[in-house]
Amino acid sequence: MGKTGAISTGRPEQVQNGQSMGQTYHIAMLWVEGPLSYVEQLCAKSFLDAGHEVTLYHYGPVDRVPKGVNVVHGDQILARDDFIQHGRTGSLALFSDVFRYHLLTKLDHTIWADTDAYCMRPFETPTGHYFGWESMSHINGGVLGLPKDSAALAGLLEMTEDEYGIPFWFNDTAKAKYQALADAGTPVHVSEMPWGVWGPHAVTAHVHRTGEDKYAFPRDVLYPVPFEHRRRMVKKARRKSAEAYLTDKTTSIHLYGRRIREFLASRPEGLPDEGGLIDHLLKKHDIDPREAPIPRKAEPKDTADAAE
Repeated sequence: MGKTGAISTGRPEQVQNGQSMGQTYHIAMLWVEGPLSYVEQLCAKSFLDAGHEVTLYHYGPVDRVPKGVNVVHGDQILARDDFIQHGRTGSLALFSDVFRYHLLTKLDHTIWADTDAYCMRPFETPTGHYFGWESMSHINGGVLGLPKDSAALAGLLEMTEDEYGIPFWFNDTAKAKYQALADAGTPVHVSEMPWGVWGPHAVTAHVHRTGEDKYAFPRDVLYPVPFEHRRRMVKKARRKSAEAYLTDKTTSIHLYGRRIREFLASRPEGLPDEGGLIDHLLKKHDIDPREAPIPRKAEPKDTADAAE
């Protein structure tokens, strides 16, 4: 497998004009900086092998990008010299949320995918809507397609313009608490709010408010393996139980980025079990995990785990 993707200064022309690719959607991802591990390589390569054009946006140096992936600087979508990070975890998921909403307003025929979304089969949608339920309570935006004229997308973008705004979906008690702090001159920044406030929770609230939640796929389509059972994808003895969640409607498997990397890095040689589901997928796409190891200490500034 190639080590480096195609470096570009803009979006591939065949995707930009939307002509030569027919109905095949362009897949956009973000990796702020640093080398990709075999987890991200696997996910990017899975979309390529399914026939999608794939663009990986970045802001700093990136390495170990699969051959065939277009590498484009993030300034093409959103020029930034600072990145919102979650106060508790330091994750760049908040910035990733903002980035994907801007991206979807600028690019045609494009679906966003986090770098921990594995593609089982091509993504298709007649309306431009492409998202699904991850649990009984929320829709995840790890895979997200919204048409440019989506009222939900407009609402999500407007939301991110105020980093101290109080989400409309908070209950009355929470709203009163945050409003009191704002009135006292100490408003709460989004980075100090609950995890996922601009991600899954916001997506769920906005598509529900506009009625676009009718397009949401059931859980088995995009998030078949539950978060609490993510390690089953690593272990040989649990492969069948992990695959039991997959159906003939499944188009993607969410790998739970940061959490699955932490677990894999803690294992002997940082590898999944031989014969486990992830091992099977790596071999299917001709990826050698030893050539793109997961860092044991300092993680790259990823944006793959917005749902966690």
